[in-house]
Amino acid sequence: MPLYEHVFISRQDLSNTQAEGLIEHFGTVLADNGGSVVDSEYWGVKTMAYKINKNRKGHYAFLKTDAPAPAIQEMERLMRLHDDVMRVLTIKVDGHEDGPSVQMQKRDDRGDRRERRS
Repeated sequence: MPLYEHVFISRQDLSNTQAEGLIEHFGTVLADNGGSVVDSEYWGVKTMAYKINKNRKGHYAFLKTDAPAPAIQEMERLMRLHDDVMRVLTIKVDGHEDGPSVQMQKRDDRGDRRERRS
């Protein structure tokens, strides 16, 4: 089955448990349609570059999935209809990277950045 990565932003006035509950909810939607969530990460509340629906911050979540295209389309449709979800981004990938995403890694562990010149 194809591999996908999803990032979605939910409203800032949700609690952390409610935001993590959205991850579980959309994971069950995938499971009901023949897919599975390989890994999920809750990135926490982050400040956005611009306001979305009068919100300056949002709960960010990241999902790695293995699902057929109809399951992904159904999950995205439900995400767009859900009142608590503000934005959704889905990309198809060739393979999932092992370990945590770049967002969850410490700056020292990244190692791929050059030092700044003064």
